[in-house]
Amino acid sequence: MVKEVSGKELDALVEKGGKVVCDFFATWCMPCRMLGQVMEPLSEEFGEKAEFVKVNVDENGDLAASLGIFSIPDVFVFSDGKVKEHNVGYLPEDALREFLTKNL
Repeated sequence: MVKEVSGKELDALVEKGGKVVCDFFATWCMPCRMLGQVMEPLSEEFGEKAEFVKVNVDENGDLAASLGIFSIPDVFVFSDGKVKEHNVGYLPEDALREFLTKNL
């Protein structure tokens, strides 16, 4: 399950170490909604490898700016407290699975 968190909650998860997959989205963004539907089943598939969360960029603009997010959706993989990789834009399920497989 993909849990919506605040920027502070994401910071705490990333600081703990381990792996975190974060979907940066906005409620008004249609590609974000489409990606959310793809992300949910993959969070079940990859849930033992990482924590899956999503952050609303409209409510967490400072965090989005600090990560250089200028377009959404944007999926970040954090590993051991650092950004490992990110992908901007909608990915269909197979492409997102491949992205996660390479980075988790």
